[in-house]
Amino acid sequence: MDLCFLRKDNKGKMTKNKKTNAARILDKLKIAYEIKEYEVDLDDLSAVHVAESTGMDVRRVFKTLVCRGDKHGVLMACVPGDSELDMKALAAVSGNKRVEMVHLKEVLGLTGYIRGGCSPLGAKKNYPVYVDESCLEHEQIAVSAGIRGQQLILRPADLIAAVEASAAKIIR
Repeated sequence: MDLCFLRKDNKGKMTKNKKTNAARILDKLKIAYEIKEYEVDLDDLSAVHVAESTGMDVRRVFKTLVCRGDKHGVLMACVPGDSELDMKALAAVSGNKRVEMVHLKEVLGLTGYIRGGCSPLGAKKNYPVYVDESCLEHEQIAVSAGIRGQQLILRPADLIAAVEASAAKIIR
């Protein structure tokens, strides 16, 4: 299996890029996906920008948020790019009394990912993942491939299976 793919660099020249850990996990699980690249704007790392840059509906571009529950520790939540995470709903489905966002300074150390490139796949540890149930309304969704500038496009059921996620209503 080829672990490289071609992409255009900043000068328009075709170069080889190694696949991310997230993509390799999907390969190992024999899950079909597509890698969609986009121009990174360091001043705007939002899911809305990713959606606009990739030509996708923002409701299909899921952002991965790293949180900490008061009883069960670190967990990840994947929500549509135009939505806000409902902390109370996430706490309830994760068996916590309270959940809060992890401070940005902690994200790299906990996951191995930086802001704008956090994927529910391939983190340093296998944290519990909760995906908003609205993902099931779409044939395909996008999540970060684990680096800025790349999204993985895959079926919601495949993402849920790959990370053993729970699908629940976790947005406002």
